[in-house]
Amino acid sequence: MHAFFRKLAALFSTYYAYMLEYRAELILWVLAGSLPLIMMGVWSEAAQSGDFSLSSLEFIRYFLTVFIVRQFTIVWVIWEFEREVVEGKLSPRLLQPMDPMWHYVASHVVERIARLPFTLLLIGLFFALYPRAFWIPSLAQVGLGSLAVLMAFTLRFLMQYTLALLAFWVERVTAVEQFHFLVYLFLSGVIAPLAVFPPLLREIVSWTPFPYLVHFPASLWVEIPVDIGRSFGTGLAWIGFFGVVNRWLWRKGLQQYSGMGA
Repeated sequence: MHAFFRKLAALFSTYYAYMLEYRAELILWVLAGSLPLIMMGVWSEAAQSGDFSLSSLEFIRYFLTVFIVRQFTIVWVIWEFEREVVEGKLSPRLLQPMDPMWHYVASHVVERIARLPFTLLLIGLFFALYPRAFWIPSLAQVGLGSLAVLMAFTLRFLMQYTLALLAFWVERVTAVEQFHFLVYLFLSGVIAPLAVFPPLLREIVSWTPFPYLVHFPASLWVEIPVDIGRSFGTGLAWIGFFGVVNRWLWRKGLQQYSGMGA
């Protein structure tokens, strides 16, 4: 176990140094996640003339937290994995004494750390422009919200990595991710908070993994009422499900990959 953590620490330091070489790209990646800020303007304006369960100020705070949550939960493993399978670059990783998954985990985690200063800068700029939106979450909100963000990243990573494993059989698996991303945008709370969904649709969506990727952690930070116990339980259940499917596809995929002469 000690040897495993030493290897993992080496991966983290290597990928962190790699990420620091591309600071300009990091800024662009942060700005690329600005869709929630656009939706903030749309919904806050609509709330002034419409009848919604959230006020204009609550919409502003909600979509700001959506922006923050997405900065910590963006995943791109499917593009890396597809490229490595198609180009045969996965083979050298299989010779290393560590599951290739940990390479992708390390690169994602250190990217979060590297982009953090730019994210904090944008948040500070936002509050300077809209001081009335400033609020200080309670310690309980911060703690539960942070745990929910960690759960959201784990679930999002496993969902996309599980889809990525289809690259052993499908050459353009990223096409599947593009469709999956559209579903993610509408059902995770990026386009609209689930509080504005019709009750029946909201109940159906709550049994899918999508609300626990964005809406749940964002709601905890801005104190929008959610069923905390059920939400954590459902999110962890989906993590368990995708974890099992992921390992099964990995074993079957390696057989397919080896059979192709890799």
